[in-house]
Amino acid sequence: MASDLVPVGRVGRPHGIDGAFFVEVPSDNPAVFAKDAEIYVGDAPAKVVVSRRGGGNRPVIKLDRPAERGAVLAVPRESLPPLGEDEYYAFQLVGLAVEEEGGRFLGRVADVVDYPANDVLELDSGLFLPLVEACVRSVDVEGGRIVVAPGFADPQ
Repeated sequence: MASDLVPVGRVGRPHGIDGAFFVEVPSDNPAVFAKDAEIYVGDAPAKVVVSRRGGGNRPVIKLDRPAERGAVLAVPRESLPPLGEDEYYAFQLVGLAVEEEGGRFLGRVADVVDYPANDVLELDSGLFLPLVEACVRSVDVEGGRIVVAPGFADPQ
């Protein structure tokens, strides 16, 4: 995927027989799946021709061309709405160093996983840390660092 594209979901299972499909791990921004929106499948643009809600209120879309199940759906980075102070997109956390207060290095963020209760930082060291205020003390995207409270990385 081109580096200026940001993932907003994946092509999921079919919905009906018209070529529409559920969007897996969808963005919280419904505008990216709106009718007539441009979305990228891999590195190639496509147009959303049908947009509705399916079971569980998940987005169901149909594109103007076929898309393989599991393919990443993305939008250009510059099309994202601006953020407020102390806000960040999950994709900006990937690659940041994570350390405990006091300086103990825990690893780098490999992925941000969407769980029902809250998002979770998956580190390249195998640790999983909840992305909640009690755990995450500070996020410095520009400085490339996340500081977490002690105890969350220790075995229970």
